[in-house]
Amino acid sequence: METGYRNSTELLSASISEGLYRELVWQLRKDFELANISTSLSNVEYPEKLKPAALISLLQEKIYVLLMERFSDYLNLLYVVDVPERNFKDIPITDAVELSREIAFLILKREWQKVLLKRKYS
Repeated sequence: METGYRNSTELLSASISEGLYRELVWQLRKDFELANISTSLSNVEYPEKLKPAALISLLQEKIYVLLMERFSDYLNLLYVVDVPERNFKDIPITDAVELSREIAFLILKREWQKVLLKRKYS
């Protein structure tokens, strides 16, 4: 199941329009907890109050910190989220900020796939 979104904003807009934004935030929170990575998502009790722009910013910041300071935790997160390795080969490496933006988008796409599959097969 491939998503045709160009960026994180489009993906989150689609999740809102389909009424699945809350589930997407819960899935992100769950996988970060499974990877034993603390985020501000752990404190979010009402995901619908977390604006999409804030979610994107939070995710990009966390990915950046993991890339720069806790690389093994970053790898563990990618394993837990189950981002296909072939997707990383297509990312042009420019700088850490751009890389964290692209990786955050890959994580959101994979989490969105999980949410859609859960809805389809529940």
